[in-house]
Amino acid sequence: MKAPKSQSIDEYILAAPKEDQRLLTAMRSTIAKANPGATEKIRYQMPPFYQNGNLVYFAAFKNHIGFFPTASGVREFEDELTAYKHSKGAIQFPKDKPLPLKLVKKMVEFRVKENSKKAV
Repeated sequence: MKAPKSQSIDEYILAAPKEDQRLLTAMRSTIAKANPGATEKIRYQMPPFYQNGNLVYFAAFKNHIGFFPTASGVREFEDELTAYKHSKGAIQFPKDKPLPLKLVKKMVEFRVKENSKKAV
């Protein structure tokens, strides 16, 4: 049976396994503090933050928390991502290790600046 579709980030987090809820809440809080003006949404059954376009997505998977700062976000911080499995636009933070919330904050701040150029 498929899990019901979430309509909000609150629903998304509450639908996650208990052990994932703490990690998802930490990601959400870090992203929101890095850009309090962003709007929360649900797209592709994942939570993104939006301001002048999509900023970042995050989501829980079986063995990791996925973080999606777009290709430019990954490229900009590639030197700091060597400890994590990553691809063109996605990063995998293993659930059994502390989340790199300072890095997440820096990446969100980068994406906010990048997206603010679109609004001009």
